[in-house]
Amino acid sequence: MNAKTAKILDGKALAQKIQTELTTQIQALQPQIGRPPGLAVLMVGDNPASAAYVRNKERACTKVGIASFGKNFPADATQAEVAQAIQDLNEDERVDGILVQLPLPNHLDSVALLHQIDPNKDADGLHPVNMGRLVRGESGLRSCTPAGVIRMLQEYQISLQGKQAVVVGRSILVGKPLALMLLEADATVTIAHSRSHNLAAITQTADILIAAVGRPNMITAQMVKPDAVVIDVGINRIIDYEGNSRLVGDVDFESVQEVAELLTPVPGGVGPMTVAMLLHNTVWSYSQKVNG
Repeated sequence: MNAKTAKILDGKALAQKIQTELTTQIQALQPQIGRPPGLAVLMVGDNPASAAYVRNKERACTKVGIASFGKNFPADATQAEVAQAIQDLNEDERVDGILVQLPLPNHLDSVALLHQIDPNKDADGLHPVNMGRLVRGESGLRSCTPAGVIRMLQEYQISLQGKQAVVVGRSILVGKPLALMLLEADATVTIAHSRSHNLAAITQTADILIAAVGRPNMITAQMVKPDAVVIDVGINRIIDYEGNSRLVGDVDFESVQEVAELLTPVPGGVGPMTVAMLLHNTVWSYSQKVNG
C-alpha cells in the first residue's frame, strides 16, 4: 500500500446536493411564476449513447420538478423540420431551456441549429451570444461541463487565484470556455492540446490540471506535478481483452492517484456535474421570469 493516494472529488454526491438545492428553489419560485420550469431536449435518430443521455437528463428533470418537453425525430429528419421545432420552442412560454442532443446525423448542420436557439433558453450555454458574455465576464448561461468543473473546485474550496492551471484540450464544448472561466477566477491559464510540443513539460507546471481531449489514459503520473489537482473530463469506452467494455477517462487513474493531491474519478466525477449544471441553467432562465 502506497503511503499516499489522492483524495477523490465526488461529482456524484455534489450533483445530488445541487439537485436538492434546485428542488427547493423551484418550490419557492413556482407559486410566483405559476408553472414549473421546462426543459426541451431534441434528439435526432436513435444513437444508443444519445438515447441513454437523454433518458438520464429527463429522469433528473423529474427528480427536481422540471417539466420535460422532449422531442425525438427520425434519423432522416430535415434541417427545416428541426429548425421549425426549435422556433416553436423559442416561442413556447412553458419552456425555459432548449438543448439539441449532439452528435446529430451528418446531413444536419448542427451549428446552424444551435444558433437558432434563443440565447436566453440556451440550456447548454453554447450559443455565440452566451460565449460572448463569458468572454466579457457578463452574467449569462454557461457551458455545462466547464461550469460543473468550476463548481466542483469551489465546493472543495480549491483556490484558483494565482494558480497555474493547464487545460489539455481546446474544444468549444469544454477547453475554450473552461480556460475563460479559470481566467475569470484569477488563475494563470495555459491551453495545451494534441499538437503541443513537450506536452509533459507543460502539464508538469500545473497546480490544477484538466484533461479534456478524449484519449483514454493519456495523462500519466509522469506528466503530473506532485500534489496537483487533476480533473478528468474525458469519457472513453474501451474494450478489454475479454471483450468487456468499460468507461475510462483521459487520465490514467491508477498511476496518477499516487501523485496527485485531488483527483476526479471516471465515471462519477465530472459527468454527473454536467447534468446538474444543465438543470441549474434551466432553473436560472426560469428564475429570470421573476427577476426580469
